Amino acid sequence: MLARPQSSAGFLLIAAISGRALAAAARRAGYRPLVADFFCDTDTVAMAERALKLPGDLKSGIDQARLMETVRQLAGNDPLAAVVLGSGFERKPEIVDELARHFPLVGNRAAAIRRVKNPQSLAEDCAALGIPHPDFRREAPPDPENWVVKASGGAGGTHIRRANGHAPASGHYFQRFVSGSSISALFIGDGRSARVVGFSRQWTSPAPEAPYRYGGAVRLKRIGRRDAELIGGWLSGLAERAGLVGLCSADFIRNADRYQLVEINPRPGATLDIFDSTEAPLIEAHLNASRGEPYQLPRFADSMASMITYASGPVMRFPALAWPDWTADHQSAGTRLAAGDPICTILARGRNAAVTQRIVKARARDLQRYLEES
Repeated sequence: MLARPQSSAGFLLIAAISGRALAAAARRAGYRPLVADFFCDTDTVAMAERALKLPGDLKSGIDQARLMETVRQLAGNDPLAAVVLGSGFERKPEIVDELARHFPLVGNRAAAIRRVKNPQSLAEDCAALGIPHPDFRREAPPDPENWVVKASGGAGGTHIRRANGHAPASGHYFQRFVSGSSISALFIGDGRSARVVGFSRQWTSPAPEAPYRYGGAVRLKRIGRRDAELIGGWLSGLAERAGLVGLCSADFIRNADRYQLVEINPRPGATLDIFDSTEAPLIEAHLNASRGEPYQLPRFADSMASMITYASGPVMRFPALAWPDWTADHQSAGTRLAAGDPICTILARGRNAAVTQRIVKARARDLQRYLEES
């Protein structure tokens, strides 16, 4: 079990589909994490002062009716420095405001979440700010081969499909497919402007029913100054119009002609691991920016990558493993997994993005062989 360093900074309650990265970030900032998530992975439980299963599941989302009881039980009588939400709340943003009425919530409220996750309002803001953005529509397109269908408030890429044969469905919309490289900007908003923490290149881990499932990301050491300034200006404009606060991310497609914004994630996301630092903890920046207070950003001299490895088939009883120290989000021994369930996260560091991406993918192959032998 991981050591639990004591801290005087207070308790930070974390709720997310997966809370391990936020718990690790809380520890780096000196907080004592209380975690509610869907997995309760072994390293999450080891890092947390207390951990509980978040009510709900990946398919149906967070169970709103049982959430408040779970959060109250997790908080207990400990004084909370703040409540931090990760992924999973965009599908039901009204839950966020309900939590904020009872707990010291930091980060975006429901109005900001709805504004950037609603394709209509996001498209209108992009048009007003001159941000290139793929066309969207609610009704089935006449040329479905050129479109994808997305679930409103979806996360992780598992909700995205090619539009071929898909009829319009409640809570879904169509977005024109754009080819190119997937580039993400991690940024912090203060409700008036935004500062970019850094950029990453992302890739998918396709599955038969989830061709755009999130695979991993590598932190880029640098990006062109003109591009960085352009994107930073766009994000400041969106932060002001939507009132975005705290850690957020923006997903772009870059091709030979330009960047196009395809998604805003109004909360800490999948790249937290590869951007956080002990010198300038991002959790501290998230809290301070949400409260309108000054904050610091980390500086980077190298590259870092993270990658999720998934079960290729059903596992009746996950084995007890001696996990390599470059892994995180460890499945518990004895857990039953379906094909496509996440097994763990793999981490790597290197001198630049290309080298680091090769290292993390090689480690993924090594781990897969190890799992097959186990």
